[in-house]
Amino acid sequence: MKIGILETGELSEPLRSTYGPYGPMFEALLKRAASDLTVETVSVVNDVWPASVDAADGWIVTGSRHGVYDDLPFIPKLGAFLRDAYAARIPMVGVCFGHQIMAHALGGRAEKSHKGWGVGAHTYQMRLKPSWMDGIGDSMCVRAMHQDQVVEVPPTAQVLASSEFCTNAAFVYGDPEAPDAISVQPHPEFDADFMADLIRTRARTLIPAEIADTALNSLSEEADTQLWAAWMVRFFRDAVSRRSANRSAAE
Repeated sequence: MKIGILETGELSEPLRSTYGPYGPMFEALLKRAASDLTVETVSVVNDVWPASVDAADGWIVTGSRHGVYDDLPFIPKLGAFLRDAYAARIPMVGVCFGHQIMAHALGGRAEKSHKGWGVGAHTYQMRLKPSWMDGIGDSMCVRAMHQDQVVEVPPTAQVLASSEFCTNAAFVYGDPEAPDAISVQPHPEFDADFMADLIRTRARTLIPAEIADTALNSLSEEADTQLWAAWMVRFFRDAVSRRSANRSAAE
């Protein structure tokens, strides 16, 4: 199974030199659960695009410092790509900006939130518990870094998880037990060391010191990254199998 990473942002130095780009972070996350996957990154933020929506068995849309409302050439092109992939029932996972632009492309709306920065390890209450999320409890803990939020749920999506700070923190698209796409506002691909350095870097210019200090203290809490690795792989495998069966039945 080949998973394509649609890279929608780039890290600034020195973070990029230390940790690399976003694509390998997702590759490392996925391969914790399935070492046999083929993963390929495409830098759509730099106007590099897959040959077609069928160029991979599934797609992950990464985080970005950009907003869906920014006047950048890659954003409407990415929206069109996501609509085409969704119409073809090619499974997709959106993370942070990916969560927002999937919602934006599929009939929802995202904006810069009046609530400000959501940073650090956040706990989200599960609104749904589909069977592919094996091991899920009543809540999940994931590391977050965002100001923008989805404020209107797309018509084909249901809220999977939420918190007081972020009402629309995760979605399933279509049947929750057999979704065509999933997305999540926080970052399951961020480990604690990277998150700490990212917070310290942005605390100099962007994040208020009090919020940054609280976020750094929260990183001692264990995040559900290993669970997310397993969930994403299971989602992709199940969705790819369903798509293959449907295509065979139609022939």
